[in-house]
Formats: sequence, structure tokens, C-alpha cells
Amino acid sequence: MSVAGGVPVGSRIAPGRVRIFDTTLRDGEQAPGAGLTAAEKLEVARALARLNVDVIEAGFPASSPGDFEAVNRIAKETKGVAIAALARCRDGDPQRAVEAIRVAERPHLHVFIATSDIHLKHKLRMTREEALAAAVQWVRYGRQALGRDAEVEFSAEDASRTDPEFLLRVYEAVVDAGATTVNIPDTVGYAIPAEFGALVGRVVERVGSGAVVSVHCHNDLGLATANTLAAVQAGARQVEVTINGLGERAGNASLEEVVMALRTRPTQFAGLASRVQTEQIMNASRLVSYLTGFVVQPNKAIVGANAFAHESGIHQDGVIKNPLTYEIMTPQSVGLAGSTLSIGKLSGRRGLQSKLRELGFELEGEALDAVYRQAIALADAKKEVTDADLLAIVGQRATEVIDGIALEGWSVTSSHGGRSTGGVTLRVGEERRQAEASGNGPVDALYRAVDEALEPIVGWRLVLDEYEIRAVTAGEDAQGNTLVRCHRSTDEARPPLVVTGHGLSTNIIEASLEAYVTAANKVRAALAAGGPEGTDAARAAAGRLP
Repeated sequence: MSVAGGVPVGSRIAPGRVRIFDTTLRDGEQAPGAGLTAAEKLEVARALARLNVDVIEAGFPASSPGDFEAVNRIAKETKGVAIAALARCRDGDPQRAVEAIRVAERPHLHVFIATSDIHLKHKLRMTREEALAAAVQWVRYGRQALGRDAEVEFSAEDASRTDPEFLLRVYEAVVDAGATTVNIPDTVGYAIPAEFGALVGRVVERVGSGAVVSVHCHNDLGLATANTLAAVQAGARQVEVTINGLGERAGNASLEEVVMALRTRPTQFAGLASRVQTEQIMNASRLVSYLTGFVVQPNKAIVGANAFAHESGIHQDGVIKNPLTYEIMTPQSVGLAGSTLSIGKLSGRRGLQSKLRELGFELEGEALDAVYRQAIALADAKKEVTDADLLAIVGQRATEVIDGIALEGWSVTSSHGGRSTGGVTLRVGEERRQAEASGNGPVDALYRAVDEALEPIVGWRLVLDEYEIRAVTAGEDAQGNTLVRCHRSTDEARPPLVVTGHGLSTNIIEASLEAYVTAANKVRAALAAGGPEGTDAARAAAGRLP
């Protein structure tokens, strides 16, 4: 068995295992605006422990007293997982990091220094030999300070832009000094998979028998996950990742993407796996998103809102018959209850029927067709047809009456400080009626116009008792659900028949008008049923049985 600094390397990672090093609390927190308090960092650490990652990089203790406190508290309170702290290869940083993590069950010191000529010249203003000496010095310090059983990791910052021969020299020297892990960072996301895999292969060949080879990839070219997976295929056995791909600039390799790629395509990775409890992925993703305020993009792989959502009718039909047709992993495997059938303008009747069944409605035939037509029309008017929208559509149909009075068209003009004028076109039986009226606002004007059109035919007007409108969902394109309560104008002594009307539209004026016409239809239906307005027959015709 190979030995690094007196420590058997083979004992550090079980055969067939890829070690998951999560750096959400360090590199992830470096995303501008993603800062967390010590208490929030501890909460994320607990979620990562439940996720069963191998290593939690808790922070950069030398950066501030607050970060030291957070790392130290996580090291004390988080069990069953290694706790890492980052430190530059300069006096003060490694000592502070060791102090913070010494109390951990499994302390993991992570020291780094840049090795690319561009960093050495313009940032550190050091020679290659000076950088090499500093790397060896502080790896050796970490080994002595933490003892034989602790992990000491060395990272060559900007490794993907470092001269390969010098990089290999550095890795050989730090392994000889006691490093148990050597990390190859693609610090600025410069590498491409074939190139990066080849570099990792060279490092594995040179020092892989003496240390675990790790990679840390950034996403500046959108290749962080691809580079990480290429590195695993080339022999890397630790991957440094973050929840939701959070991190500097364009972010880091995403934990959920790397882990699920290993799980979904094991034959591509020599049967390698992680120990991550993937069913905890969504919980961790949502917590990190909530605490940092970084919303996960809907089309984000694995954890995006659309990752297991199907809108196309073709896709919905396939998923209903067998989810494997369009899903390469189960939603349950990442902590979701199931797939989502999203209703949009490309959805089919089978998809809508299945969605309605989820919501508790069994619709077939003409009833299903009617709801489908209304849902597709709504999808053309707004971005997303939500469950609440569908519930409103089905609920509206439950209160419908025969359209003896049909609304064929309307228009309204309104201006600041002036009265509104509205016009309507109604069809009452075989007769078509048009009328205009003025009112205090567009809704009042249209209601008056309806009364003007109806009264010559039916002999009565509606009296508005209550009016209420609310948004079905959030957003500027939300449907408005209008409720009116009305009664027929009458001089008779008996109590009038009170009816309600509902209207549903993304246009609140149209929703208001539909509700008023529905109320008029209910009154007309009650009168057509015959007998006094207060009888059960009349109330039933109006949809108002006590």
C-alpha cells in the first residue's frame, strides 16, 4: 500500500467511491450577495450532513472573526463528516485554520497557492521556486499540527493555466511533504473536458499512488460539470462541488449534477458512486436558495422547477404511459414527490386529464373538451397555467347556467377625472341587442350598458349588492376571479331572489362583465322555471337552493 506522510492513502477512500467535497459554505458563499451568518452556515452544514457528503469546507477562518467563529462552531457541532478549512500558504492563515477545525471529528486542512505564471507574476509577485517552497512549508506544517490521521489537502490555484511540468513538480513535492490530497483547480473555468481529463490523467499517473487526486472546476464556459466528470473518468477520486452550482462568477460544478451523473450513468465511470443520500438533494437546494436569496433558474438540471415538468402533449402522453420515455432518473431519487405535468398551449387532452385527476376531478368527453379549450386559450394569454388557474376554471364551470343571455362583445373608454362609457353586445335567445351607457368607472358603465340592453326584452334590471375581485395567482398576468351578488329590481313586496355570478379572465374588466351576465342568466332561469321567485324550483334554476 502506498503511503503519504506515513498515512496509508488507500484507506482514505473506499474502493469504487468518489469523495464529495462540498464547498458551498466557502466558495459558494463567495458569490457576490450570497453571504451567510454563522447561524445560517450551521444550518446549511446540518443539511449537508443529512445529504451525507464526505467533506464540508466550512469557510476561510483567517478572512474574518465571523468566519472563524462559523467554521469553529460547525467543527464542534457537525458529526459524521470531515470539516475542512481553507488557508493560503502564508504565515497566519494555516495556524488560524488549524485552530478552527482542531475540534472536528475529522479535521481537513486545505492549503493553496497559485502556480500559474500569470498569477505568480501579477498577483503574488513570486518566482516558481518561492511558490514551491511555500507550498511544501505549509503542507508540512499542517501534517505536524494536526497529526497523522488528519487530511491535509494542497491546491495549486489556476492549475489549468499552469505549466504542466512545473505543476507536476509541485504535486510531487507536497505529497512528499505529507499532503494526502492534491487538488487540481480550474480556477477560472478555462479548461475543456478532453484537455482537463488529460491533465488529470498525468497527475494521477505521477502522484495518484501517494495521494487522492481531487478537482475543483468553475463554470465560466459552462463546462464545470463536464470537466469534473472527465476528471473522474481520468482517475480523480475527490470532486469539489457546491449546492446549486453556487460560487464565484459563473459558479462551481454543481453537486447535484455530478452526483446524479455518477448515479445515472455508472457504466461510464467504472461503477464509481458517491455516498450522498440523493433523496436529500431538493431539501438542501431549497435551503441554500432561501438563505442566500439566489433563485434557482427554472431550467437548472436536477433541481430546477422544470427539471421534471412536462408541457408538450407528446411528452405528457409518453410520461403518463411510462416515465422512462422522457425521464432518465426518478423525481423521487432527488427528493421530489413526482413529476409535474405543466399545462400550456402545447399540452394535450391526456395531459390535462391527468393533471385534473391529480387535482381531484374526473372529466371526460365534452366536459373535458370544454375545460381544455378554456385552458389552452388561457395559456395563450399568460405565461403559465397553474393548478390554481385550473381549479378556478373547473370551479367556474360548476356554477354555469344555460346561456340564455350571451355576451358577444364589449368596449369601454375611461380617463382620469372623467366618467367612463361602455358598450355591450348581447344575444338574448335569437335577438341581438346593443347598448351604451356612462358610469363611474369602466365596470359601472358596462353594468349599466347590460341593463340598458336587457330591460326592453326581460322587463327588469339587476341590482348589484356586492362586488369582489381577487387574483387567482401572483403576477401581472394572473387571472382575475370576480364574484357579484345581485337581485332583480322589483316593486313586489316579497323578498327578491338573490343570485351570485362568477367571472374568470386575465382581463379584470372582462371577468367583471362575465360575472354580471352570469347573474342575469341565473335570474332569467329562475323566472323561466315558473312560480314565485322564492320557491325551490326558482331557486334551483338560479343555482341557489337553500
